[in-house]
Amino acid sequence: MLINASLKQLSLLLSDKKISSVELTSEFLARIQTLNSGLNAFITLDEERSLTQARDADEMIASGRSMPLTGIPLAQKDIFCAQGWLTTCGSKMLSNFVSPYDATVVERFNQAGLVNLGKTNMDEFAMGSSNETSYYGPVRNPWDLSAVPGGSSGGSACAVAARMAPAATGTDTGGSIRQPAALCGISGIKPTYGLVSRYGMIAFASSLDQGGPMAKSAEDLALLLNLMVGFDERDSTSLQRDAEDYGRDLEKPIERLRIGLPKEFFAEGMSADVASAIESALDEFRKLGATFVDISLPNSKLAIPVYYVLAPAEASSNLSRFDGVRYGYRAAQYTDLESMYKRTRAEGFGEEVKRRILIGSYVLSHGYYDAYYLQAQKLRRLIAKDFTDAFQQCDLIMGPTSPTVAFDIGEKCDDPIQMYLSDVYTSAASLAGLPGMSIPVGFGRKDRPVGLHIIGNYFKEAQMLNAAHRYQQVTDWHQRMPSDVLA
Repeated sequence: MLINASLKQLSLLLSDKKISSVELTSEFLARIQTLNSGLNAFITLDEERSLTQARDADEMIASGRSMPLTGIPLAQKDIFCAQGWLTTCGSKMLSNFVSPYDATVVERFNQAGLVNLGKTNMDEFAMGSSNETSYYGPVRNPWDLSAVPGGSSGGSACAVAARMAPAATGTDTGGSIRQPAALCGISGIKPTYGLVSRYGMIAFASSLDQGGPMAKSAEDLALLLNLMVGFDERDSTSLQRDAEDYGRDLEKPIERLRIGLPKEFFAEGMSADVASAIESALDEFRKLGATFVDISLPNSKLAIPVYYVLAPAEASSNLSRFDGVRYGYRAAQYTDLESMYKRTRAEGFGEEVKRRILIGSYVLSHGYYDAYYLQAQKLRRLIAKDFTDAFQQCDLIMGPTSPTVAFDIGEKCDDPIQMYLSDVYTSAASLAGLPGMSIPVGFGRKDRPVGLHIIGNYFKEAQMLNAAHRYQQVTDWHQRMPSDVLA
């Protein structure tokens, strides 16, 4: 079945000319047309533009100019600028913004001959853990339409899980690739901060934002990461490193792998159904020959309060550019320049974005900067040091990605603190700039997916992908599809 094939399988079919990119793209576009009205995973589609890219890819293959993944269709999170495409960031503020240029990530995929299927729905300006803050309405989890898909990359996670796209891009600030990957039963990875260019990726919190791939398996993620990673002089935070093949160690045995289990990740807060699935997954790693080490990350309990001081502070600065002057939404009625600013921002931003801008402005204000912002930066260093110490004892760290399975749409909308706690296990790695990933490891309450969180040391993505791939060779959670309805 094409919709459940791996990227390697699809690439082989394309290179052997057993299927064309136009045929493959058309199949996924047809599936999007059938399913999107019920799932709301895509904001923008442009069938003719996608098929034009597919025809160009077929020409690349026919002329012998193809690269790995040429002709493969994928979905782009609507936070990445794509020339000629509506790029909204899930906000009314950018609901009329057509990007005049490509983000580096989009540019790299275009150069490799991949096909953009469309732009996926997301929490407004990537602020959310459930994809309910989008101006375009909530995305629904394909495993249970009454449940959230996670956020902010919920549209991308839903698109891959429902097999509307073989892969998608996402961004992760405090868990926004890993948490929706877990709640939708797919694989997703946030690389080491600075490996993937942020140029053309609309900023939320610049010291935390990082792009990454979302797909069915670790093997697929490795192929995508090979294209996404690379130095970009247009991004001041981009790291200059030699290119590497992230799939080089996929088949390597993991008999000597030391897995750290932080006591803080297995304390109260994790639901029993998630705990059961995680324990079963760890048993599989034990059978594969890995050993386990008890470790501690004592400052990880401070990750959520630290994150929700630093991220809003950076957001309050980054979002000041959206004022109705140069691009995007502008209020219809105003009396002077100040009135235009106020009305535009009041009407253009949603409630969660306004909340974070206010929090950020508060912690940066005179009299509170030292008490909140500087204190949070000090704690951020302590959180990073905990990981440095832990990696003296182990190679990888594992635990749950989310404390619960997907919750119901509307369940946490009136309780921001409970919503923020959805990222309790993922935000610490983000604050430290470490790579993290989530893979599906079973199902919990109401048959909703559970994800295993894997954290590696800096630049150890290949090792993480190796461990995940070896697990996926002996299990089939990553091959499960949401339901017969979506088959």
